[in-house]
Amino acid sequence: MKTLMLGNEAVARGLYEAGCAFVSSYPGTPSTEITEAIAKYPQVYAEWAPNEKVAMEAAFGASLAGKRSFCGMKHVGLNVAADPLFTISYTGVNAGMVIAVADDAGMHSSQNEQDSRHYAQAAKIPMLEPADSAEARAFAMLAYELSERFDTPVLLKMCTRVSHSQSVVEPGERITPPEKPYEKNGAKYIMMPGNAKRRHPVVEARTQALIAYAETASINMVEPGQENTVGIITASTSYQYVKEVLGNRYPVLKLGMTWPMPKQKILDFAAGVERLVVVEELDGFIEDHCRSLGLAPEGKSLFSCIDELSQNMVARKLAQAREPGKKLDETVPPRPPVMCAGCPHRGLFYILNKNRCTVLGDIGCYTLGAVAPLAALDTTICMGASVSGLHGFHKAGGGEGKKTVAVIGDSTFMHSGITGLVNVAYNESNATVIILDNSITGMTGHQQNPTTGYNLKGDPCTKIDLESLCRAVGINRVRVVDPYDLAQCDAAVKEETAVDEPSVIISRRPCALLKYVKHPGPIVSDPNKCVGCKACMKIGCPAISIVNQKAVVDNTLCTGCGVCRQLCKFNALGGGKEG
Repeated sequence: MKTLMLGNEAVARGLYEAGCAFVSSYPGTPSTEITEAIAKYPQVYAEWAPNEKVAMEAAFGASLAGKRSFCGMKHVGLNVAADPLFTISYTGVNAGMVIAVADDAGMHSSQNEQDSRHYAQAAKIPMLEPADSAEARAFAMLAYELSERFDTPVLLKMCTRVSHSQSVVEPGERITPPEKPYEKNGAKYIMMPGNAKRRHPVVEARTQALIAYAETASINMVEPGQENTVGIITASTSYQYVKEVLGNRYPVLKLGMTWPMPKQKILDFAAGVERLVVVEELDGFIEDHCRSLGLAPEGKSLFSCIDELSQNMVARKLAQAREPGKKLDETVPPRPPVMCAGCPHRGLFYILNKNRCTVLGDIGCYTLGAVAPLAALDTTICMGASVSGLHGFHKAGGGEGKKTVAVIGDSTFMHSGITGLVNVAYNESNATVIILDNSITGMTGHQQNPTTGYNLKGDPCTKIDLESLCRAVGINRVRVVDPYDLAQCDAAVKEETAVDEPSVIISRRPCALLKYVKHPGPIVSDPNKCVGCKACMKIGCPAISIVNQKAVVDNTLCTGCGVCRQLCKFNALGGGKEG
């Protein structure tokens, strides 16, 4: 029966129907829902791994054992997993192995824009790119066929708009392929130089075979148009924009396999049109391939390599008339991202700002500590970079005479902060690392991680003890503070940044949005005591505003954490959490 599905949900359905048996991923928007959706099928083992590299290596191990496997990640996660990716391209697979990577053009929830198609080309691995949910399901299934047919992992490239939009899917039944027995084969799987040299020609021959497949593959389709003055080559969500704007006016070559791309098919298509235009987001990847074939398409001369495309942009660049959009009579005020009311990170960041600390930040909810009025962060680079960067900052003398710290979340610490802390201990830098332990992976939607004590399915499991772990790698000074207690946090920051040895502060309080967290009730502002000093506004809580020069607390937002009360010298804020 046909049904509406998110693109990510449709990928999961395709994996399930294709007989996928093993899934290991790390959550990252916009890819997270693939793994969350497939975990609901009892026939599939699914897990959250500590990071994307581990996830990909685990998926390879399952493939080696003879079970179809999958790992998913966002575009920056593929950077983390690039090490095994390039070598698995050489070894090939046993059972089929599919890797989903979801790009985030427009940086809705990412620190950079990145075109993952370059990874497919560099690693010499085929990449499929669906344009809607129906194709997401079908391409996930096809990916396993190609993986086993050509002895290669296959990349399935999603993007924010395809991942998080709904379209019609017709689910089918699950097919369980016969398990492929593992056979020891050192020449294929042991990538020491002698073996790797013999595998490289195999990879090049595979690429040529895939190009031949791409020439006739039904997923690379030509849609005829009413006139041949313009021919358009496109893929993924850009195809949807083209069709919405142009309909069937011009012929379109829609590429479902964006690496390797066909040669003759593109040349034949170009020969039948007067003007060739490539419509694609981010880099001119398809355009460059066309130029390598001796063609002269228009592409990035029309469409920027920055941000997403849109229907209006495609229409404007191709000189198509469109109905003018309607504008609101009033200007909509900007709504910058902000920490939630009751967020446990807020109090700690207030203290860091108050102490004028230099703060090397990381990836997670706490990145919002950069936003005014807290304005507490100095850097945000990538997962784990806060701890490693702090070490280098100190060794280069940047921390001399200053309060300098790194902040990193519990999930991010498990992802790639541990090795940075090992480096701090091993090479003895005077660094203070603050682990913001909110007992969940927050930014991507409350996924479990190795510190929470629960696995992907919510079952109890081994819980990593952060204090013991930090001490085990060589940190002698480890202390835990409650971020709702400003005096305690202030003392900890002052003391730990003053000592002449590395230290760790664990700021522990569960995310305010977790269902099991009980709140004491909202703060109540007393207008008779409030003098309008706005000291409570320094924490940037969205539940507090100033009306008629008095602090007003929105009781539909306030959790009663009590942080604001600690800033009020006039006892104008009562209720909520006392002390």
